[in-house]
Amino acid sequence: MTPLLELRDVHKTFTGRGRTVRATRGVSLAVQPGEVVGLVGESGSGKSTVANLALGLLAPDSGEVLVHGERLIGATRRQEKELRARVQAVFQEPLLALDGRRTIGWSIAEPLRIHGRGTKGEQQARVAELLTAVGLDASFAERRPSQMSGGQLQRVNIARAIALDPELLVCDEPVSALDVSVQAQIINLFLEVQERLGVGMLFISHDLAVVRHLADRIVVMYAGRVVEEGPTDELCATPHHPYTRALLAASLEPTAAEAGAGVQTATTDASTVEGVPEEGCPFVPRCPLAEPACAQPGIALAPTTPGRVSACRRADLLVGAAATTSNSD
Repeated sequence: MTPLLELRDVHKTFTGRGRTVRATRGVSLAVQPGEVVGLVGESGSGKSTVANLALGLLAPDSGEVLVHGERLIGATRRQEKELRARVQAVFQEPLLALDGRRTIGWSIAEPLRIHGRGTKGEQQARVAELLTAVGLDASFAERRPSQMSGGQLQRVNIARAIALDPELLVCDEPVSALDVSVQAQIINLFLEVQERLGVGMLFISHDLAVVRHLADRIVVMYAGRVVEEGPTDELCATPHHPYTRALLAASLEPTAAEAGAGVQTATTDASTVEGVPEEGCPFVPRCPLAEPACAQPGIALAPTTPGRVSACRRADLLVGAAATTSNSD
């Protein structure tokens, strides 16, 4: 089966103000039809760069980004337009994603106009249908963004994203700017949309607790690299990388005594950590299990158990600990 989205060994570097940032270092991931893949990691891990690469807003320095097996960057104008209709986005800041000078109805209908879907009357009917689908009254079409709450605006952005019946949604931190009470409502809306439309999703978040409610599979990034991947339930129950373990512990808000050295630092920006090796494991400066060999080249994603991969020399310790715990139960 051809993936909806596939990144193959993608590298992206940014240079400016005397600084070079390797945002992605050989990232590979795929989203299958109807699958929800969660991409998690803290600030600076490269998640938003992956989102922009997936949407064709950035071109990789090397590697491939494929939508339905076709390159988005370098496609003909006609091919690009067709591919972009299949992949839509929901971004972090709902207000900034909308034109404040235009009505909500105009914004939702924009992709329909761009792709020539329907007459003006049919587009208006579609807008009313989409507003109802995301839990808003059709009368909201006449409002402007400044007249709506953050949660309502994100519902509008979801309505616009599904207007063309896409096959894939790329959601970049879509609930992080919302109040906690509203986050749950929007997460439930994403679940409803996915179940109703069967749309695939790349759902990006720094919050593993959010992603685990949505995703079938989780990809964990740290300092521009994928460090672990696996089915959601298995990965959350038995992490095979110390960084994943730290993220899980942080999402449970442990006390300092419970957290351990590797967890206490897990909320800092990954891009600011000093001493990150160029070729070895990037988590070495913060890892409680690190040994000298971990800073050496040659650490790549490798199978740990069926359906699971981890980029950790000492993953066997975590796998063994999980097995011991399971047997004792």
